[in-house]
Amino acid sequence: MTEPRSKPLAGKTMIMSGGSRGIGLEIAKRAAADGANITLIAKTDQPHPKLPGTIHTAAAELEAAGATVLPFVGDVRIDESVAEAVRQTVERFGGIDIVVNNASAIDLSPTDAISMKKYDLMQDINCRGSFLLSKLSIPALRASAAAGRNPHILTLSPPLNLDPKWAGMALGYTIAKYGMSLTTLGLAKELEGDGIAVNSLWPRTTIATAAVENLLGGEEMIATSRTPDIYADAAYLVLTSPSKETSGNFFLDDEVLAAHGITDLDKYRVVPGDAELTTDLFL
Repeated sequence: MTEPRSKPLAGKTMIMSGGSRGIGLEIAKRAAADGANITLIAKTDQPHPKLPGTIHTAAAELEAAGATVLPFVGDVRIDESVAEAVRQTVERFGGIDIVVNNASAIDLSPTDAISMKKYDLMQDINCRGSFLLSKLSIPALRASAAAGRNPHILTLSPPLNLDPKWAGMALGYTIAKYGMSLTTLGLAKELEGDGIAVNSLWPRTTIATAAVENLLGGEEMIATSRTPDIYADAAYLVLTSPSKETSGNFFLDDEVLAAHGITDLDKYRVVPGDAELTTDLFL
């Protein structure tokens, strides 16, 4: 007889930016399987012509997986919207234990080609949005720490790699993603006495999402990618690690899994076999 799997996120409350599809939704589903409470802050109220899923279809999936869900139609760029999402989350679920900064915009255009509107969008969603949601959640996270509930902030952003090729390839996007990573670096130091873990997580390879298919490399890149499950499994391991001992890290998904004895990653391939996978940006 096998022992039932423990559910460390049962009854914990996660607030996530984005999450109506892709990697964010998979991370949320992993928490949902434990019976977590989940607030999604997302703009996709109506179906998108090119992208699957809305905040409502995501909420239904999460509830079917075992979560109690607060779908909050809002914009991470608007202070009042995020503040209201945080307020409603604390009011409904009694607090916040986990913040996941998932929402992100991407445009890899070089500097002379990118519009400032798109530049501002990336800074406002990626960098400022992560800063804002984290900032507004700090009081609830401190209460979570005081109650011994293992609070975490997890931001989906890369290691701070200062090889000039990355900034030289797509300066606007690099600034926006490194801004997210600087938020991790700074908050980990700022909150180290509070027992709140602050980490970033990034994939070793490209992940099969609509963004990769539509904006980066189409079906060819999807075929040399891994599924979002690997990101979700790694995120779960980070979020269930001891918050007082696991902070200020820039984790890679496969390294997290390897540290937990998981080294056979074949099941995460979109296409089975030994073909070389596409390494993600910033690595």
